[in-house]
Amino acid sequence: MNVRPTRRLAVLDAPSNLGLRPPTPGSVPGCAKGPGALRDHQLVARLAARDAGYLVPPRYDPGGWRPGDGVCQAVEIAEYTVKLANRIGEIIAMGELPLVLGGDCSLMLGSALALRRLRQRDHRRYGMIYIDGHSDFRHPGNAEYIGAAAGEGLALATGRGQSDLTNIEGLRPYLREEDVVVLGIRDHDEYRMDLRTAGIVYRTVPLLRSEGPGRSAAWALEQLGEVAGFWVHVDVDVLDPAAMPAVDAPDPGGIAFVELEHLIAELVSQPECLGMEVTVFDPDYDPDGRYAKEIADTLVNGLRPIWENVVHAPVSSAPTQSTPTETEPPPPVPAGPPAPPVPPLTLTPGWEVAIASASSGGAEPAGPEGADTAPENTETQEPRGQESGHADEGTVSSSAESTP
Repeated sequence: MNVRPTRRLAVLDAPSNLGLRPPTPGSVPGCAKGPGALRDHQLVARLAARDAGYLVPPRYDPGGWRPGDGVCQAVEIAEYTVKLANRIGEIIAMGELPLVLGGDCSLMLGSALALRRLRQRDHRRYGMIYIDGHSDFRHPGNAEYIGAAAGEGLALATGRGQSDLTNIEGLRPYLREEDVVVLGIRDHDEYRMDLRTAGIVYRTVPLLRSEGPGRSAAWALEQLGEVAGFWVHVDVDVLDPAAMPAVDAPDPGGIAFVELEHLIAELVSQPECLGMEVTVFDPDYDPDGRYAKEIADTLVNGLRPIWENVVHAPVSSAPTQSTPTETEPPPPVPAGPPAPPVPPLTLTPGWEVAIASASSGGAEPAGPEGADTAPENTETQEPRGQESGHADEGTVSSSAESTP
């Protein structure tokens, strides 16, 4: 694998839930608690990562939003998008790989804007691999009304929707259709035909599982083509609810943790990978923390191609001002009490456990997990550029991401 051995992970908390509707009237979505729940499992130390801090989101207040009002809390989402793009850009400029802990899927607007700024600067292609249980492609052209940005993120990032979110800094679109690959949507996703019509390639879960995560990751990279860099978006609702029910919109027919782990490992091992975000985990549905632990373990194992190189990188000493040579012996040490011993190099508490637990991750299984139970009628998309079918008209998502 082509890995940049000097890259270190930098973990940034982005606990915004601005893109979700209230779970119940007057309540607040729990996704904002996701970063803290994951950190509680020593995630930063186990990843040998730099703690990049906490990006405080605006207050969650959908107020008197009504259907027809456009995207709820659009002003606040736009504000947070710019701040998140700034932080992501700073981390990438430092030669580090950002790991953004969300938060809901509207965070992807921040990473997409960061990629767009790079494209404007470099005049080169930057893309996104979108691992998600939903297409997030609802927009005014295919739905009666819009409202919750978490269910509209990919549409907004590709320029579909209101200009205060699609044209920040005059950079619409942040992502071009040919620079996006979608993995993990269900066969019954109501907007998959709109993706196809738009020219966005995707692979649904049955085909992903039958081909296996390794081959599916290779397929995604092949579809993306030659890029200067790409970002990985991971919404944990790509997992089957039997494995991960702690999300706002669980949808049956997802993948397993081990499959997500292998997808992540294959993608981040590419030198063009610029960073990753993890979204939609809701600790309110995880009272004993078991699902937070599963996600943390999956991230540690999946990101091993990055942190393992940091842990085992040789430590170089800075040269002193005067180095003794054979012809110039070092000056004598003055008499006095002996110098205290140099303390041994110590690692952040939890690294030893992390390295031991991460080293137990095995190679990809010879046969794809769950392939024997995958439906025979799987969604197979034509190569990019071939369009078939027509968008479903007048449909409104019934998932929890549909409207605030």
